Amino acid sequence: MKRRISNSITIDAFEARAVEIDTVELEQLHALSIGVAWPHRAEDWQFLRDVGHGIVAHDEIGRVLGSAMWFPYGSDFATVGMVITSPRLQALGTAQWLMKRVFSECKGRNLRLNSTRAARKLYLSLGFRPERTVFQCQAEAQRSDEMPRPPEGAELRRLDQGDLAAVAELDAQGYGASRVELLNALLQQSVGFGLYRHGRMEAYALCRPFGRGHVIGPVVASNDKDAIVVIAPHMTAHEGEFLRLDTHLADGEFSSFVARSGLAVFDTVTTMSLGGDFRDPNERSGNMPVTYALASQALG
Repeated sequence: MKRRISNSITIDAFEARAVEIDTVELEQLHALSIGVAWPHRAEDWQFLRDVGHGIVAHDEIGRVLGSAMWFPYGSDFATVGMVITSPRLQALGTAQWLMKRVFSECKGRNLRLNSTRAARKLYLSLGFRPERTVFQCQAEAQRSDEMPRPPEGAELRRLDQGDLAAVAELDAQGYGASRVELLNALLQQSVGFGLYRHGRMEAYALCRPFGRGHVIGPVVASNDKDAIVVIAPHMTAHEGEFLRLDTHLADGEFSSFVARSGLAVFDTVTTMSLGGDFRDPNERSGNMPVTYALASQALG
């Protein structure tokens, strides 16, 4: 017999129920993330609502007690993010209840998320397995000693909406799932650069407003040199400004360039998977595209 996930949960002496995230005031969601010291602006929340799905735990007097979102890519994969509750409510089972609601909505999909240290125990209990560390690099960007130039035979171009098909094709090769709808939305609010050889896109990097400043991502390329070429214009454009980049890359030329550009490792989270295989960019071979930087920790 199929077990039905309850639409409500009793927390201490009051009852909370699940409601769709689109029905909640944006200011309430913003207050929720501020409460756990996450950097998301109200505009960042709105973008996530535009490209994904979510639920919130809502009490009898309208307070938002927790949230969880999921972002489907293709027919059999999704990322999970924006899972927020206070530590006290997590201990009372709120986060687990929210995650079970996500599981119910994502049946048949392999799942991936990026876990904080505080949430790791919860996700392990739900069957997720740790895959790789994400390095959250951020600071005021600085001009590197040597600004890279496109390799001989390659051309660096500014991207626009007409490049969506090429970006989506390369991204799917590097990420392992089709994210065309997300990329369409990202291109509308990002500055992007693509590296072309013989008319074919071989690397790209987007940069958009996020949190305390701007974030570079996603970035897809087949090697460190190409990845550096497409992120370098963003580093230059935001010199002296707050800039962030989230990457699985632990070392190599790409990581060194990010560090020389002033972006130090501020924090780490852990990519965890439930079903499916994680494509580790640290195992790059030089001829297959990989994801050098995440779109965000929620979006993957």
